[in-house]
Amino acid sequence: MATESHNCFANKSALIFGGGNGIGRAIALEFARRGARVAVADIDVEGAQETVASITAAGGEAAVFLCDVTSDESVQSTIEQAEMAFGEIDIVVNNVGVIVSGNPEDVPPAEWQRIIDLNLMPVVRSNHIFLPKLLQRGRGHIVNTASFSGLYPYASNRIPYAASKAAVVALSESLALYLEPKGIRVSCFCPGPVMTNVMKSMKSWSEDAVMSGPGSQFGLMSAEQSAVVLADGMETGKIFIPTHEQVVEVMQQHAADPDAFIHQKILDIASGDLGLPKRPV
Repeated sequence: MATESHNCFANKSALIFGGGNGIGRAIALEFARRGARVAVADIDVEGAQETVASITAAGGEAAVFLCDVTSDESVQSTIEQAEMAFGEIDIVVNNVGVIVSGNPEDVPPAEWQRIIDLNLMPVVRSNHIFLPKLLQRGRGHIVNTASFSGLYPYASNRIPYAASKAAVVALSESLALYLEPKGIRVSCFCPGPVMTNVMKSMKSWSEDAVMSGPGSQFGLMSAEQSAVVLADGMETGKIFIPTHEQVVEVMQQHAADPDAFIHQKILDIASGDLGLPKRPV
């Protein structure tokens, strides 16, 4: 159940994994704007430094931490350094993720493993370290970034990504079931079409893989807009926070008759309706 709106950022410390670019950077800036001290962790140190520079230029407090989220030791070290800089971490944002394109028969198991190591396991590593701390205190907030692709089928050329993000959704919702009664908040942030640079670094395994989207009814949102949606949702006590509220209608259609939903999606793609966003919001 959502709670009354309150500022859950003022005088709080937040650690954002993947805060050097895109949505992660926008989240860091928005949290800082709302009064949080922000630890920006990223393997892209230059990007993280740019994020921190923007925060400090606006009068906020932030610091950079090099982190390889595929390494247990690096995640542990980053958390320890962030705690030394800012004290207890109140908000943890697990936001690292990569996309891969390709027909499923072309994507090798090693690539599947890479995607899982980057999209799912960092959440597991972060939780493994933070949960005992948060449970001992009886307070805190965990944010895991998933995706519309983990909510219903459409990303047939990005199946490893969709599968890993579906796992993040399931993990987050079950984690909320466990932690919310213990005083610890959990939010599953689900971006839909958001303008970032993630597609530029997308590796492709098939020349003929068809790029399909969640639906042309969804407007293309800026990373800054998505960060506002997340922060507002956190302040009102939401567990499930999609960037576009109308996604719930699509989820309901899928839940009502998965077979019909999938067959209709097949027909749509065959007719040339790829479900790609057509306009900004």
